Amino acid sequence: MNIFYNTAIALYSLGAKVASLRSNKVKKMLRGQRRAFSELAAKAGSLRGCIWFHAASLGEFEQGRPMIERLRAEHPGKPILLTFFSPSGYEVRKDFPLVDAVVYLPFDHPANVRHFIEAANPSMAIFIKYEFWGNYLDELRRRAIPVYIISAIFRPGQIFFRPWGGQMRRVLRDYTHIYVQDQRSATLLAGIGINNVTVAGDTRFDRVTDVMKSQTAIPGFPGFGNSFRMTFIAGSSWEADEERYTPWLKENRDIAFIIAPHEFDDNRLAALQQQFQPGETMLLSEWSRRAAANGITPPMQKVRGIIVDSFGKLSSLYRYARIAYIGGGFGTGIHNINEAAVYGIPVIFGPNHSKFKEAADLIAAGGAFTVSSAETFCATATRLAGSPPQLAAAGEAAAGYISRSIGATDRIYRDIFT
Repeated sequence: MNIFYNTAIALYSLGAKVASLRSNKVKKMLRGQRRAFSELAAKAGSLRGCIWFHAASLGEFEQGRPMIERLRAEHPGKPILLTFFSPSGYEVRKDFPLVDAVVYLPFDHPANVRHFIEAANPSMAIFIKYEFWGNYLDELRRRAIPVYIISAIFRPGQIFFRPWGGQMRRVLRDYTHIYVQDQRSATLLAGIGINNVTVAGDTRFDRVTDVMKSQTAIPGFPGFGNSFRMTFIAGSSWEADEERYTPWLKENRDIAFIIAPHEFDDNRLAALQQQFQPGETMLLSEWSRRAAANGITPPMQKVRGIIVDSFGKLSSLYRYARIAYIGGGFGTGIHNINEAAVYGIPVIFGPNHSKFKEAADLIAAGGAFTVSSAETFCATATRLAGSPPQLAAAGEAAAGYISRSIGATDRIYRDIFT
């Protein structure tokens, strides 16, 4: 890559070092990057010729997980390396059993890149959705290592399609093949001369369908008792989201609820519980502990809300709700709405969803609704909760959209491996 890109990466890594003085999350990332080379060296023999999967964070990992599972099932002896850039992915999946090693991806400095690829020695690399690290891609191409990106999606405003985006357009040519979610992405790429493209769909639909079919149960659920009209769930919730939906929950005390904050610590969990009456909520860990030990005791029947204080449970918890709210739409962007829609329940989210094709598709299908304030959330949720026919129709629309969208994993896997 050119000097401007490398300077930008150097400034980015310097900024991360400064941020680590105040952010434990960034500190974990930098510490993990420093460990990556020694961890790879310790497994050098077993990783030789591995398939390298890279996911920025947990959401991208879930998107690529069906490919990893398929590869492990059909080629059980093939070594697999999984890398993350963000602690929110690494910390949750660092012990993922279907791969041979999980490490952080070091910053995209040329020296780091050469060291990393020599240590990992991959025979192929598969990046997921939004990963365009120029030096890594250039080095893979120079070493004639096939590299793919799957479930990618492109928008006109991205740098590749800007007059000054020539350097990043060149990076796209490093990919052996690009698998995109939709025809619009393929058309945009063709417009800048990138034609090694296949419209394959989004592997997230396969993942959420697998989770739904697995029927993974949470101990003690459903256990809210018979005095509640239905259960509402808020997944990947931020404080800005809670400002919109908690007033409705406080007004509708016949609605049970589950809230899964996107990130949490003891202070965050305590603040969530303080929004409701004493004894009205319970942490999921406490609920599950009591349920496993004694069953749901009479005092627990008074609990109206569960606050999720662990990762990896949300995709299974959606099955217990009739209406879902997906967080992030009042911040940088919504989180995974497919995880909820697959259970045949309508989904609601904030206004920042323009980067997500599935959001527009689900709204058009009648299975999703966007809100801009506490008032619009209240109107939407009240309408759905108060009309069983509307609730059922929206849920059927959501499930139908998911079922029509599965199959991307099979298409990509056959193209790459067979």
